[in-house]
Formats: sequence, structure tokens, C-alpha cells
Amino acid sequence: MATRPTPAVPGASLTAERNGVRYGLITGVVLSVYTLVAAFMGFFSRIEAGSLDVLMLVLGSVLAIRHFRQVRGNHMPYLGGYGTGIICAMVASVILGVVAFVIITFMSESIDLTQIQSLFGENYSTIVALLAIILMGTMTGVITSLVAMQYYKAQVSDPLAMMKEA
Repeated sequence: MATRPTPAVPGASLTAERNGVRYGLITGVVLSVYTLVAAFMGFFSRIEAGSLDVLMLVLGSVLAIRHFRQVRGNHMPYLGGYGTGIICAMVASVILGVVAFVIITFMSESIDLTQIQSLFGENYSTIVALLAIILMGTMTGVITSLVAMQYYKAQVSDPLAMMKEA
């Protein structure tokens, strides 16, 4: 039985995609729990509640990038870190969108949805809200990852040496 060679860089077996999905699932669960609490406590329709969702999404993307860099031993490729933040935000946004879709579809009588209905219209509010949540969350992840990578990028004086390590 052949054994796998040990990677030269510690933590090299962790891919950007795997890290992004893992942190996206964690962030998505946290966002979903917060959204359910907001819906049951009555402040789901307030715009401030959505702002806290965005802050949690930003925090999840930054933590995913930071973890990826720590595991890779500060030898993180720029696009790998950028991609892990985007994937994290996308996975979390899909989870949050599905939870919001379920809340809007099945709990519409007990929640004030006037703000959502005035934004998207009466007939298309649930599908468009799902897609808008996914789009806004993913674009938030793109911008957040771009900014976070300016802080977390590897400081290498020799770019050719960095390419050999990746």
C-alpha cells in the first residue's frame, strides 16, 4: 500500500475550498440561529437586524482567511485566501437564504413582512428575497475577502520563491 508523501508546507492538505465550506457552514448556522431568534422575538423586519447579519458574515469570512493562513504556516497563496473568504460567504448566504425562504413562506402570518413586500412586490417576494440574500451575501464576501487579503497576504521579498511553495 502506497503512502501519501508528507507536504513540504505544514497544513498544505487543507484546501481553500474545504476551509471555505467548513467556515461557511459554521457562519451559516450562526446566521440562521440569529435570524430565527430575530423572527420569533419580533425584530426580523427591522433593518438593523439585517446589519448584524452582514457583520456576522464579514466576521466569518475574515476568520476563514485567518484560519487558512495559520494552518498553512503563513505560506498562503493570495488567490487561495481570497477564494476561501468568497466560498465561506457564498455557503453561508445560501444557508441563510434557505432559512429566510422558509421563514417567509411558512411564518408569514406571524411576522411583519411589509418591508420585504414593498421591496420585491407581493407575488415574487420569497424567490426574489432568496436570490437577493445569496447575491448580497456573496458580494459582501468578495469585498470583505479583497480587503482582508490586503492584511493577511504573505510578505515575500522573492515572488518566484512564493510560486514554488504554492
